[in-house]
Amino acid sequence: MPLEIKKILYATDLSKHAAYAFRFAVDMAKNHNATIYVLHVVEKLPPSHEAFVEYYLAKQDEKHHQKIVAESIKRTKKRIAAFRDREIADHPEVINKQVKIEVIEGYPVDEILTKAKKYDCDVIVMGTHGKGFVSHTLLGSVAERVLHRAHKAVIVVPLPEGETEASLPDFYF
Repeated sequence: MPLEIKKILYATDLSKHAAYAFRFAVDMAKNHNATIYVLHVVEKLPPSHEAFVEYYLAKQDEKHHQKIVAESIKRTKKRIAAFRDREIADHPEVINKQVKIEVIEGYPVDEILTKAKKYDCDVIVMGTHGKGFVSHTLLGSVAERVLHRAHKAVIVVPLPEGETEASLPDFYF
């Protein structure tokens, strides 16, 4: 029985080559008349750093900090919307209503899995940088951790080395 794909979660780290994996998600959405949920997670500080930040914020205005975070998320959403509009301009069958954007603060792996479940997505699409064995072994990767923990289909799109026609200019992200 073929996999029915009606909802796609495209998780992006806003890297230079983000368009490459997004185009894969757009093509899948066209072929299945699916909705794409674009998700970017602004990574929270590790717990070891939170105590320092809390101490610092106790001396600062908490509302000021929240305002800065909210403005950052708003600017990131605008950048993703501009990116989305550029990428789907040549695909009239994929309209803006089919591409929803969410930018949140949290831990990327946890948030990706939570949102995939919340939106009842059929598949998760994400890119990987292929940084090499040493980096992968020491740091792990969000894509690999999502792959191992997901209860949904996960498509990890390897990003090519060097510049491609899918590379994003620096002013996008």
